[in-house]
Amino acid sequence: MDILGLSAFYHDSAAALVRDGEIVAAAQEERFTRKKHDSAFPRLAMEYCLAQGGVGLEDVEHVVFYDKPFLKFERLLETYLATAPHGLWSFQAALPLWLREKLFQKSLLGRELGGVEKLLFTEHHLSHAASAFYPSPFEEALVLTMDGVGEWATTSVAVGRGKSLDVVKEIHFPHSLGLLYSAFTYYTGFKVNSGEYKLMGLAPYGRPRYVQTILDNLIDLKADGSFRLNLDYFNYVSGLTMTNRRFDRLFGGPVRGSDELLTQRHMDLAASIQQVLEEVVLRMTRALAAEYGMRNLCLAGGVALNCVANGRILRDGRFERVWIQPASGDAGGALGAALAGYHLHCGKERIAPPAGDSMQGAYLGPEYSQCEIQQRLDAVGAHYHVMSGEALLHETVEALVDEKAVGWFQGRMEFGPRGLGGRSILADARSPRIQSTLNLKVSIGSRSGRLLLRYCGKTWPNGLKWTLIVRTCF
Repeated sequence: MDILGLSAFYHDSAAALVRDGEIVAAAQEERFTRKKHDSAFPRLAMEYCLAQGGVGLEDVEHVVFYDKPFLKFERLLETYLATAPHGLWSFQAALPLWLREKLFQKSLLGRELGGVEKLLFTEHHLSHAASAFYPSPFEEALVLTMDGVGEWATTSVAVGRGKSLDVVKEIHFPHSLGLLYSAFTYYTGFKVNSGEYKLMGLAPYGRPRYVQTILDNLIDLKADGSFRLNLDYFNYVSGLTMTNRRFDRLFGGPVRGSDELLTQRHMDLAASIQQVLEEVVLRMTRALAAEYGMRNLCLAGGVALNCVANGRILRDGRFERVWIQPASGDAGGALGAALAGYHLHCGKERIAPPAGDSMQGAYLGPEYSQCEIQQRLDAVGAHYHVMSGEALLHETVEALVDEKAVGWFQGRMEFGPRGLGGRSILADARSPRIQSTLNLKVSIGSRSGRLLLRYCGKTWPNGLKWTLIVRTCF
C-alpha cells in the first residue's frame, strides 16, 4: 500500500511516499525550485517521490495533507472577532487570500492532483507527532511537538504505543513558545520562519541579562512548563508585525533593520530568549517524565530544530532516550501525514522499529549518477577531474588544513534543513578565521577564494569512493 503525504501553502512545502509503512522517499520543494522555504504546491517533490517508488498517482491508495484548512480558518475568524476592531488591516490582507485559495484547498489540491479523489486531511500537530514517533526506534514513547501554531495547537503531547498515537495535552494559540522565539527573531532583524537558527547561533555571543525581564513581563511560566504569554507586548494576533512599541520600550529600542549592524544588545537578547526557551522545555519535559513515567521521548515541530535546547533535554537525563525528527518543521509534516494515513486511517500495524530508525539516516532525497553529473558539468563547460581512493582523502584533508571550504556531495539528499554529509559544506573548526572565510565563500556576490565540490558515487571494493572534483572560482 502506497500513501503520499503533502505539506504546502505556508512554508517548506514537501512530499513523502510511504509503502507498507516504510519510507520510500521524502523531499522539500525548495530542493528542486531553488526557492528557499518554497511554499508552493510541491509538484516537483511529489514527482520525485512517485518516480522513486516507481508508481503514479493512480497507484497511490491515499494522498494525505498535513493539516486541516477549515480549522485554521476557524481560528482566524475567532481571533479577529475576539480582537475587533483591532486587526482590521491584517484581516483585510488575510481574508482575500483565504477566500481565493486557502479556504478551498481541497479543490485546489484536487486540481493540482489531476482530479484524484483519494484526499485525506490530518491535523497539523498530529502530522508532526506521527513524523517523530513512527520512524523512531521506540515501541512506546511520549511525543512533544512545539511550533508556532498549527490549526489551534502550539504545543502538544502525544502518547505513542505500537500503531496508536493519541494527543493527550495541548496549549493553544495565541500562547506559543515558537511565536515567542520568532518575536525575538523579528525584533533582532532576522526573518520569521527562516531566521530562528541565526538567533540561536547569535546567543552564545551574548549575556542572558534580559531573562528576568522576559519572565516578569512576557511569559507566565508554571512549574510544569505550561505557560501563557502577555499579549500586550505582541502584535502577531491581529497585526502585521510580531511585536509592538510596548515591546520596543521594554527592551530599549526599535526593531533592528536587516541592514543594521548587530550590537552586543542584540546578542544579549538572543542569549536571553534562548535561555528562557531552554527553561520552558526543561520544565515541560521534567513534568512529563514524572507524570507518565515513560523512558523514551520524541520531538517534532519547528522548536525541535533548536539543537541547543535538545541537548539540554538529553543531558538532563529525565528520559533515557530522545529521538528527534530531522525534518521537524513543516516539511516533516508531509512525512507525518503519510504515516498517520497508513497507521491511523488505514489501521495498519507498525513494523517493528529497526535498531536505529526508519529514516535511513534522513537520506531520502534524490541522488545522481556519475554519468548524469558529468553530462551537466560538460553542458556548462565546467573544468573538473576525477579522483578516487587515497588521493581523494588526501586532497580533502589538505584542503581543510589549508583553511579552504569543501563542498561535499554524496549519495541521496538529506530530508530536512541540516547538512548531514550528503549535501554539506565542510571546514576546519580549529581555525579562528574559518567562519569569516565561509561567510565570504557562500555569500551571494562573493568573487574571492575557491570552493572544492566533490561528488562521491559508487563504492569501490576497498571501501573508498571515486569522486568528481570541480574547482569553482568565485
